[in-house]
Amino acid sequence: MANLPDMTKHRGIPSGLPGTGFQFTIRRANPKGATKIIERKRFNDRTPTEKLADAAFLHALWHLFGPEPFERGNLDAGRISWLFNREIVPAEKPFDPASYEAMLMIDEEVARKSYPEAFQELLEV
Repeated sequence: MANLPDMTKHRGIPSGLPGTGFQFTIRRANPKGATKIIERKRFNDRTPTEKLADAAFLHALWHLFGPEPFERGNLDAGRISWLFNREIVPAEKPFDPASYEAMLMIDEEVARKSYPEAFQELLEV
């Protein structure tokens, strides 16, 4: 197997939303490098399950890191991208969107408006 880049594995973040294909973490680093984080446009026709996946991911992040910056590590780039530059923002300048070591943080004000349920003690999924 090719040498894999170093990647922090966040213990305490679920692998994904149960019963769906929505993942929150990846198992191993990509030997070609980290997938680039992009800002994905959210449309009004998103399903309740898609919205729940965003809320559950944000819930896990908030209850592990709170308002503190965190390393991207094994967090799924696709899931981050749905929240990027809104609820999840870069925590460093310059920001490398294609690095496992990139630092992110939750914009609490925006996140509480978009997904207030993510800040509850328990989130029913």
